[in-house]
Amino acid sequence: MRNKEEIRELLDYFQTTENKNITLNEKAIFAAYEKNDDHQSLAVKILSIFGGILASLAFLGFLLIAGLYDSTAGLLISGTIGITAGIFINKAYDKIIIDTISVSSYIIGFALLTFGLAKLELNDNVISLICILIAALSLVIVQSYIIVFISVLIINGGILALIVGNHSFGMIHLYTSFQAILVTAVFLKEARIISWNPAFSKLYNPVRIALIFSFLAGLSCMGNDYIEVSRDYLWISSVIIIFSIMYTLSRVFEVLNISQTTQKTGIYIVTAALLLPTILSPAISGAILIILLSFLVNYKTSLAIGIIAFIYFVSRYYYDLHFTLLTKSILLFSSGILFLGLYLLTRKKLTSNEKV
Repeated sequence: MRNKEEIRELLDYFQTTENKNITLNEKAIFAAYEKNDDHQSLAVKILSIFGGILASLAFLGFLLIAGLYDSTAGLLISGTIGITAGIFINKAYDKIIIDTISVSSYIIGFALLTFGLAKLELNDNVISLICILIAALSLVIVQSYIIVFISVLIINGGILALIVGNHSFGMIHLYTSFQAILVTAVFLKEARIISWNPAFSKLYNPVRIALIFSFLAGLSCMGNDYIEVSRDYLWISSVIIIFSIMYTLSRVFEVLNISQTTQKTGIYIVTAALLLPTILSPAISGAILIILLSFLVNYKTSLAIGIIAFIYFVSRYYYDLHFTLLTKSILLFSSGILFLGLYLLTRKKLTSNEKV
């Protein structure tokens, strides 16, 4: 709910649809809304994050020039203080301007701690596991949008670092498959998740957008020239993503009131046939999954990210020398038909609903 008008409309809806009289404490509801700062625009939060990152890089450069990098103990102590300060500041103050300070301290702390652990000549796996553990603990302690967002990215980044560092590139297929299932579940089970525990309602939005970026990171790794991912197992990720798309379509049917079995079967068959060529490029089907999920729940930010990712993955696939022009043409042609079909289907349903 973005504004008070939407809250008012929702309260009026409950009043008109219930057969019996219900009493709602409107003052308490509006007071709770006023206390909640999570309605701040995503653009402001993104600017806060990038501002924190830039400030962190500048301060890190200053510390390294000052010679802090030569002291292992200094790096470890400074890193621990930075992470602790970032968590404390964010928990004690709930202002967007303070978020930039807490984000800067949090990122600087992680960077210095990582440098310090590397100076101790610890194994890369140990360093990644320590970062994952600290980020996971931060999720439990702090329920701030920005800290949660960064912590989820650190956790998934640590997992990717473990995979790449151990040259277990085949595990990237399992990573992207799990991310596809997780993203689908988070999008489609929103009501159940946020009603499960009050803390989950605060964690939901930052976790959801962070999972989108984590999913895209895994898809990017599979097409990266510097990471030798075996193309013999691309079908693993693709099959899981395609099944996730099919499951999402079943929810789209409910929204568009498509109940006839013949219509559903026909759409499933056509969609499967059109998605079949994307087995060679799971990144494209992954972007389609994000677009479809975002369209279903009307999440515009993720929809924009999915469209940009789709354009990027298609362009990168077009210049991929591992596939012939014929294969690329079939995939692009199929993707175009799929999107045109979805457009015509939704347009037809929306027009018929308006007539009713």
